[in-house]
Amino acid sequence: MSDPAPPPSPEATHNDASWRAPTLSRRTLLALGATSLAASAAYRRRRPPPREVTATVPLQSHRDGAGVQLQRALGSAALRDLDPFLLLDGFHSVDPADYVAGFPTHPHRGFETVTILFDGTMTHADSVGNAGTLRSGDVQWMTAGRGILHSEYPGGDAAGLLSGFQLWVNLPGAHKMRAPRYQDRRASEVPVVDLGDGRARVLAGSVGRVAGPVEGIVTQPTVLDVTLVKGARFEHALPAGHTAFVQPHTGTFAVGDRPTRVSAGQLAVLGPGERVTLTGEGRFLLVAAAPIGEPIARRGPFVMNTEAELEQAFADHRAGRIGG
Repeated sequence: MSDPAPPPSPEATHNDASWRAPTLSRRTLLALGATSLAASAAYRRRRPPPREVTATVPLQSHRDGAGVQLQRALGSAALRDLDPFLLLDGFHSVDPADYVAGFPTHPHRGFETVTILFDGTMTHADSVGNAGTLRSGDVQWMTAGRGILHSEYPGGDAAGLLSGFQLWVNLPGAHKMRAPRYQDRRASEVPVVDLGDGRARVLAGSVGRVAGPVEGIVTQPTVLDVTLVKGARFEHALPAGHTAFVQPHTGTFAVGDRPTRVSAGQLAVLGPGERVTLTGEGRFLLVAAAPIGEPIARRGPFVMNTEAELEQAFADHRAGRIGG
């Protein structure tokens, strides 16, 4: 059996006008196209389903405490709650008259408050001996449990600027009467993930293998403080069953694979799925947690499961049994 003829050299094929590239039949081309389409479809099937925006809610201006100026969407008449989230207040002002009166001593029972401070200070003290001052970049996760009395007094930075958010997160009935607990985390304790054209501060949950400093929360929250430069794209996986929303602080973003434009001054509720995509420029919070799925009885500073429990909370407060 003779040896096969060697393939033509590159020089020969370049100079030999009789050489032609092999011709693929129509059937072969169709088969290759079908293979490529099948591979593309398989990739789409493997990729986690996207979360899209199901509602945008405008922030409404109001005053709380002793007259602190706030912006609220979650917890307003337009969006009473978003299980397990009860309230989100934004604050942003360079006028001390908007915030110095603060929040004098008041009670809480049955839920958690999360203070995310971008700029300024927040001095706090409570009835079980906790006291301190949060500064720019700090976060505090306070579990009120069976009840505390506390006060919060904001202050501006060197330019008088106060900005940030306070989030209220419900507790399951089995945890509403647990002992109060604080997790104060300084800015230096909050890991920052470099996104190339932005950054993500991981307050709770994780980005890749980087976990936030807030731990042991029953609703397994994700709280990310993300900043993007112009045109940047951010994608993050979220547990399929978790409730999620996006709250821009500055800028405008296209949210979802079928983009919805969301700007500062709006809150975007995310629908079901396993990942969320944002493109734009500015700073936003991405927040998610496991829903509780229990009845909510809520009035003022107390959040319980039934009206009877709510009445008991008010009776306990009047009798001085909260915060001891």
